Amino acid sequence: MLRLCCCCFLNETSGDERRPLLQPRPPEPNVAESARQTRPACNDAQTVRRIGRLVMRRVCVPELDQRFCDMAETFNEQQQHYESMAQHIYNLRQSCNCTHDDKLAISECVGMIRDQHKAKYRVSLKIKGYDFSLCVVPLGSECDSEEELMSSRLQSAQDELKGTSESAKATISKGTTLQELIGWLLRSKDQMAEQVKGVAATYQEQGRLNENLEENMKEVRRAKELSLKYRQQAGEVFTEAAQIAGNYL
Repeated sequence: MLRLCCCCFLNETSGDERRPLLQPRPPEPNVAESARQTRPACNDAQTVRRIGRLVMRRVCVPELDQRFCDMAETFNEQQQHYESMAQHIYNLRQSCNCTHDDKLAISECVGMIRDQHKAKYRVSLKIKGYDFSLCVVPLGSECDSEEELMSSRLQSAQDELKGTSESAKATISKGTTLQELIGWLLRSKDQMAEQVKGVAATYQEQGRLNENLEENMKEVRRAKELSLKYRQQAGEVFTEAAQIAGNYL
């Protein structure tokens, strides 16, 4: 049984099939943009696909509208996890004054943290399953106010790396689900076209619904391309973390 989602709750008025199933969120500054190609600013819902969240259009076949809606929601969630990952890495790099050209690199930061605190802490990156974290072990039993300040800075680095790990894992997980949803839609394009044709009452309406279907399929193909990039980059973060952890063994 298909589930209902909030993005499909629209009033049944003329032109409903032209409304987006998912409304675009307001544009906001995000460091994730610096980790990808620069995206043009745009206020038109027709071209939101170029700058972020997916916008699906109604085709007036409930089953298909639900599938498009599910796909769009899953992509938008994956994108949010990816941007969260990039934000955590950005925060970490800013706090460490890292200068590496790769905006998603963490090895320089971990190395700097380790060197800066090696007199009082043993700092290393630990891998456990699909999670990585910054392990900090005090070398002495005494602790003065300066050490407490350092510990606070290290705690911040631990939090950012934990957030990076969690967001990267969620990015990959959502990507797996998303590719299954996208795969069905791409394989079923001809079948969907016939279903859309069957619900159109007039030739004019058929033209509008076909246009909406084509727009949705463009979004599907865009989602596939971006999702694979997000998943690849999240995987590269895990690979780098594993290399760092191996170097500290």
